[in-house]
Formats: sequence, structure tokens, C-alpha cells
Amino acid sequence: MVKAAYRKVRKNQGSAGVDEESLEEFQADELNNLYKLWNRMSSGSYFPKPVRSVAIPKAGGKKRELGIPTVSDRIAQQVVKDYLEPRLEMEFMRESYGYRPLKSAHDAIEAVRGHVKHYMWVLDMDIKSFFDEVDHELLMKTVERHVPEAWVKVYIRRWLASPAQHSDGTLILKEGRGTPQGGVISPLLANLFLHYVLDKWLNKYYPMLAFVRYADDIIVHCRTEDEAREVLHAIRIRLKECKLRLNEEKTKIVYCQDYRRPKRKDYAKKFDFLGFTFQPRSAESKRGGRYLAYYPAISRKSESRIMQSWQQVDWHRRNLSLYDIAAEVNVQMRGIFQYYGKVNLISLGRIAMHLGFRLAKWALKKYKRLKGHFSRAYRWIGTLKISYPNLFYHWSFY
Repeated sequence: MVKAAYRKVRKNQGSAGVDEESLEEFQADELNNLYKLWNRMSSGSYFPKPVRSVAIPKAGGKKRELGIPTVSDRIAQQVVKDYLEPRLEMEFMRESYGYRPLKSAHDAIEAVRGHVKHYMWVLDMDIKSFFDEVDHELLMKTVERHVPEAWVKVYIRRWLASPAQHSDGTLILKEGRGTPQGGVISPLLANLFLHYVLDKWLNKYYPMLAFVRYADDIIVHCRTEDEAREVLHAIRIRLKECKLRLNEEKTKIVYCQDYRRPKRKDYAKKFDFLGFTFQPRSAESKRGGRYLAYYPAISRKSESRIMQSWQQVDWHRRNLSLYDIAAEVNVQMRGIFQYYGKVNLISLGRIAMHLGFRLAKWALKKYKRLKGHFSRAYRWIGTLKISYPNLFYHWSFY
């Protein structure tokens, strides 16, 4: 079990924890390190180290705290995850998509896309700081319902209680709530908790509705405006009972307007989910002509984040060639097109155009003959695209 878990952790890579031991350093003494971990887990003497707290930027200038366990702790969590996941998968509902085997974000997007054709109202909900506020005792009640093994419950409690350590060495105690967003076991525990908090509850009290949940991101589809208001009020009460709360600034009722539905000006008409924006869009009919449809495309937030990452890179100051830039950018562009392009390829045109502008600016700085002539530099990039269509990943699409 420990060896199998280690292979998965090694494949997923990841940063060092508070002990500053990297995967490469762990691997240098692999057998001894794995034996120690197995010995301690088998005897009950395994105690996790604090998680390393890392702040990552979010949209709007805010930051999210990630908790990064040590390599040994990631392996130990993977052991328990592998042990529990098969039995919990038998319990989870089909409406849950996040961090589950054989399910993906694309599956969740397609489910929402199918539901908006039949339900004209959406509850776009955001649970406020879920991973920071989940209650330990309530979470352990859901664990105990499915896990009789004492050793598993002991280690889960120890991981939940493990403090976060900042770069200056300061320890932040959990005080009975929160699970580190970044831990291997956290997504499975989150799915189990929300399975009881929302999935089973919605299925019991509102079986006529449809919903899609990806970890703590939830979309609920309703038939009427009154129904949407009623369900939103009920969910607020339900979350309060489970010691959670909605982020009221990000939670809203959305009207999914398309060609079949009358216009409404009193409600929002778009919502974001997993990096995509669902909204009314002009679409081409199979019979010719155009009509108003409601479907997803890459969100402006995702678009802006990608473009800003290129603005912060000074290619001209690093004396890079166009081949060097292509090697650097293609890895990112391949991921962008495989994720966003699978849902809506046409919507990535703005990103492709923006990268063309960045390359033209690089050419202005790089070559004296182009200096001061942006349009000439942009045309030069265009001729390269014709001559070398496979140099940049996205050139084969745009």
C-alpha cells in the first residue's frame, strides 16, 4: 500500500513541505524512508508534521492559502485515500464530479450545458471559505458512518488537527475546523462531507431539480423564479445547520435566456463555472441563419489571467530566440487548448491574437529593422506563421 501510494505521489510531483525535503531528496534514500513510514503507520506511531502554508493569488487581488504536506505525509494520505476511495465511490452520487475517478471538469461542464436547455433558472452558489471552515466533528461523523477501522479514523483526525506553518515559522492552529486545500486526502473528505450536506439533501427534498457539484462549486438548476428563491433560502438554512455559509457576494440567481425564452432585465444572465462563462450567445443554425443559444466559453477572468502571465514575461531582456519562446509557451498553450478548446475552440481567438501582439512587441525590441513599426512586426510574425505553421502550438488552430 505504501509503495503504491509513493508511486502516485512521485508521478504527481509537488513542492517540499515544512521539512524542505523534495521528492528527489526523498528518493535518494527511498527504501529507508518508505520503511520508516510503513513502520510508523503500522504501529500507530505516525504523526504528521505541520503543513506549509503558501498564499497563491486569486482574482480581485485576494489570496488563497494552500497547505502543502511533507512528502512522507502526502504518501501517508495517499495510502488512506486509496484504501477508502473504492467504498466511498459506491456512495457518491452521479451529480458529484470533482476529484473522482473517471470523472472530469469537462463532464461537469457538459452536464450543466445539458441542464440549461431544460431549466431556465440557475442558482450560482459559492460556499464561503469551505476548506477553511468545514467543522471537524461533523466531518468525522460522515467518516465514521463508512469507516469502522480505528487506524484510519486516528490518522484522519491527526491530519485535520495538523497546524499550518508560515514561512516565518509561525504555527496557526485549526481550532476544530478546516482541512488544508492542497492535501491529498482533502478532496475526498470534502466530497464525503458535501455528499451529506448537499447532494443527498437536495435529492431528498428537491428531487425534481437538477444540480452539478464539482468539489465545493455547486450549480443548481430550477424550473421557475419562485422555485429558485425558495431553494436558495432553504440552502442557506441547510448550510448554517452544517456550520457553513454562502458567499453572498458571489451567490446569485441567473436567468438562462435563449431564443425560446422571453427577455428579462431584472436578473443576471450569465454565470461562471470551472473557468467557463455560461451566457446567451449567437449561434449558427444547421438550417442556416443564426439564433440565440445559451452555452459556455472561456471566462474573461481566465482569459485575463493567461494574458497577464505573458505581460509579466520580458522575453526581449532574456535574449531568447523565437524557438526558445515557442518551447516556453507551447506547454502552456497545449494545456489551454486541451482544457478550454475542448468545450469551445472559437472563443480562444482573443488569446491567440494577444500572443501575436506580444510576439510582435518582442520582435520590435529584438530587430532594429522593425523598430518603431509595430504593424510591420505583426505582419512579419504572420509570414512566419505561414512558413512555420507548427512552430507555435496554437498556429495550427488560428
